[in-house]
Amino acid sequence: MPKDKQTSNAPETAGDKKGILLETGTNEFEIVEFSIGDVNYGINVAKVREVIIRTPVTEMPQAHPYIDGLFTLRGKAIPLVNLPRCLNAMSTEEPKNIIVTEINNYNIGFLVENVSRIHRISWTEMEPAPEVGDQSRVVGIIKMHDRIVLLLDFETIIAEINPEINAKLTTFEEAAEDVRDLRSDAHVVVAEDSAMLRDLLVTTLHESGYRFVRDFGNGQDAWDYLLLLAGKDGPIENHVRVIVSDVEMPKMDGHRLLKLVRENERLQEIPFVLFSSLISEEMRLKGEALGASGQISKPEINQLIGILDNLIFGKPLKDPRESGK
Repeated sequence: MPKDKQTSNAPETAGDKKGILLETGTNEFEIVEFSIGDVNYGINVAKVREVIIRTPVTEMPQAHPYIDGLFTLRGKAIPLVNLPRCLNAMSTEEPKNIIVTEINNYNIGFLVENVSRIHRISWTEMEPAPEVGDQSRVVGIIKMHDRIVLLLDFETIIAEINPEINAKLTTFEEAAEDVRDLRSDAHVVVAEDSAMLRDLLVTTLHESGYRFVRDFGNGQDAWDYLLLLAGKDGPIENHVRVIVSDVEMPKMDGHRLLKLVRENERLQEIPFVLFSSLISEEMRLKGEALGASGQISKPEINQLIGILDNLIFGKPLKDPRESGK
């Protein structure tokens, strides 16, 4: 799998990706480019364990319509998503590659026609996808000199297949009214590029009592808003109490956003939580080096609410009905 002219040998396993993952503040990432029919797609290298030749699958009764079955890799059974069927895409040839991923601590393979190369690009080169309908699974577009590459929302695809993901994004401990009242005064800024996950996250924060939430679909828009808040009079805590950000976003990624916040004299003490499907050991080290206040792997929304309480109020907010238990 060749890289473009800006990169060297292509990494194909998690261990080989350590170099790019540990770079800080570059606002760059790598994508694996693949094709289905005449359309070129991309997936962040940080989500890819490896790329393999298509292998036999065992069909599963009553499986989700996107799932062809299970394949075995190093003794582990992994579900295989037929991506052309999922995208309702017309194939021009028989799919022959499987992209094996690890997303939200969930291993899953995606059947594609061809895997071509790896590109290292800046998040500034990735534009948010235009609004073309509620069912679009594209989160960004990358304009190459002779083609457009569509970056797919793999988290949404997995959430459609695995209802447990949605359940964890919307399940939290019920809080008493006085706890909800405390949370309601805290201004939370959220940056998340997936429209579906962003809506779920914001709705769940609202329902837990965090009613004052301002959300953005990319890091650049979130940063512009934070700069506006930084220019206001009075303690910064009156304007923003905590920032929650995905890592993988168009225009500016979460690590770059975190770096800018920590370098800004007015904003640098604001708690910053990374809430991402990419929280691996290497990514956690990178977040720590940049000054993350907390890092939680999607979709653990209950853990996120708990850490927000700790960061904002200095302690967990307990339901008084539980006292004495």
